[in-house]
Amino acid sequence: MPNKKLTVLLAPAQFVGPMMSSIGMAEVLRDVGGHECVFAVKNYWKARLESMGFEVKLVEQTVDRDVVVMDSADSNVKDALEGGFIDDITPLEKAISSSDYIMKVLPKEIRETDPYLRSIIADVKPDVIISDHFLTLPSIVTSGIPWIFSWSNNPHSLDYGYEDKRLPPSFLGLPTNSETEVKEKYRQQINEAKADKWYEYRDQLIANGCPELKDFLMWTPSPFANIYMIPKELDYTDIRPLPDNFHGFDYFKRSGNEDTFEVPENLKNRSGKLVYLSLGSMGSGNVELMKRLVAILSKSKHRFIVSKGVNHNEYKLADNMWGERSVPQLKVLPIVDLMITHGGNNSMTETMYFGKPMIVLPLFTDQYDNAQRIQEKGFGIRLDAFKCSENELLDSIDRLLNDEKLAQKLAKVSQRIQSERNIEKLVKIV
Repeated sequence: MPNKKLTVLLAPAQFVGPMMSSIGMAEVLRDVGGHECVFAVKNYWKARLESMGFEVKLVEQTVDRDVVVMDSADSNVKDALEGGFIDDITPLEKAISSSDYIMKVLPKEIRETDPYLRSIIADVKPDVIISDHFLTLPSIVTSGIPWIFSWSNNPHSLDYGYEDKRLPPSFLGLPTNSETEVKEKYRQQINEAKADKWYEYRDQLIANGCPELKDFLMWTPSPFANIYMIPKELDYTDIRPLPDNFHGFDYFKRSGNEDTFEVPENLKNRSGKLVYLSLGSMGSGNVELMKRLVAILSKSKHRFIVSKGVNHNEYKLADNMWGERSVPQLKVLPIVDLMITHGGNNSMTETMYFGKPMIVLPLFTDQYDNAQRIQEKGFGIRLDAFKCSENELLDSIDRLLNDEKLAQKLAKVSQRIQSERNIEKLVKIV
């Protein structure tokens, strides 16, 4: 007997990472499960999602056609600059500043968008809701509809809603075997920094009928199902098991079938391996950092494809490079030999999917944890984007490209991920 066709409402945060993960989930739910997927998003995602065949409901007022709407990547870079996410400061300073930004901006956004979301839920009458947000959304939690909490960040940071002190606090990139005293010192500093705003946020949720949060946690785990993505080889369940209603996935990768790519002419006939540089939609907004990396990589014997970012017109690439504002990452990754990445969770899981070694240059939040885990598990090298020397970066490239044992190890991981296709178990969970 065929499965009943369900209506699934996806309500991701309006950043590129959660949106790309949600698209990957929606494609599987639609194409494998036969379900109808509806997105609740802001206007700047509307055209792209509709071009993929998804229905869209807006969590803001309908925008006049004559009004210019800020592109999602531009908006993300603006947020990153305002939050200090892509500045050259310590992971602890960034953890505190990002937490401060989250507690200042997102509750305000929830107050503004939650009435729209409540109206959308009443209109669509979904069978299931999937929410990918840093914070709890009262309209979903109190809807009476089964809902899934999705975490598109590194699962180390699940301690934002499910704390386990066997791991160090997230967003710092600390070794998983850090001393207890070190872990607790950092945890206390982070909690103290957000205490005042956190109590105000907790009271706001209670006033909206949500269950009370545990101290200093940011969101409510779903009583139905909670999902997160990381390849099994990098998961933390060997250190801290999760409750039975938490489900890990190797990836939430979208198909990317709408994209095309060919190696540009200026790189086709050059010698050297092919390397892909991407600091993500936010990280690439730091023009001085991009200039620094381009200057170092210009001295390499290898060829580079560069995702230049929203400020692409503000710097030039070297002769051994080609790049544009954005490149189709899912078409580029299969043909390159190495990825130089900021370590965002989508980029990290997609790179593992295609079995490529990584140099991770983390810039903020869970990117530090991804970089540390990649290095701890022997799948790549972690470097400081702002402080690594020319020799460190160039030598790391050659070391990874010449590591045959690593190539074999990654090939096995890629083969397992692609053959298991464990993203399809999402259909059963829904």
